[in-house]
Amino acid sequence: MSFTKVTEQDSEYTNLEKMSISEVLTSINTEDKTVPLAVEKAMPQIEKLVSKVVDQLKAGGRLFYMGAGTSGRLGVVDASECPPTFGVPHELVVGLIAGGEAAIRKAVEFAEDSTTQGWSDLQNHDITSKDFVIGIAASGTTPYVLHALKACNERNIPTGSITCNAKCPISLEAEYPIEVIVGPEFVTGSSRMKAGTAQKLVLNMISTTSMIQLGKVKGNKMVDMQLSNDKLVDRGVRMIQAELDIDTNEAAHLLKKYGSVRAAVTNYIK
Repeated sequence: MSFTKVTEQDSEYTNLEKMSISEVLTSINTEDKTVPLAVEKAMPQIEKLVSKVVDQLKAGGRLFYMGAGTSGRLGVVDASECPPTFGVPHELVVGLIAGGEAAIRKAVEFAEDSTTQGWSDLQNHDITSKDFVIGIAASGTTPYVLHALKACNERNIPTGSITCNAKCPISLEAEYPIEVIVGPEFVTGSSRMKAGTAQKLVLNMISTTSMIQLGKVKGNKMVDMQLSNDKLVDRGVRMIQAELDIDTNEAAHLLKKYGSVRAAVTNYIK
């Protein structure tokens, strides 16, 4: 199979070491401006994937992200932010990275090349056909991801992907592929740059839209957020004040009594 690995193509810029700081920053910013436009072109694919994710979650399933290196870390970040932001269980959205937790902070040599570890990691979470698995890989070729998706498809577990090369092996394997073609990187092959930015934008869209569809947002507020620090407690108090038109002390009392913005508002109205 042959396809164009745009993420590995030579940069549009050269002699980077001879550029001034201003020239480097301006050039990176110029390239970054193209990323949202590339994401926009993938909107039909994103919508199809998110619709399936929502169906799976509403039926009691879970969402899994899996990737290696930057792609894996981005999935872990998005998954880890869902519980505090939307008040969902930690096991509802799970991020898996080749090489395990150690790879979040330090690269694990050759972890992404395993053709068996991806599926093994999913099995450790008792994966079933009720769940949804999204493989994240800028290149679209990472064995850890590719073979895990193959194993899922063989067992009727729905799959999606986020890649930055068209018609790559992972896109062809996934039932719901998303391809965001951002072009060559400023530093040749450094897919943590535009490709990583594109993946982060898409992950934001997937998780946020899914949680809204699950009813985890009211109006435009995170009414189920975990009150894990003073900033969020203060935000929760202000949200209750605005919703119920009451003073600060009463709002704080309600929040402390019921433990969440949603519960405070609902019980006050009752």
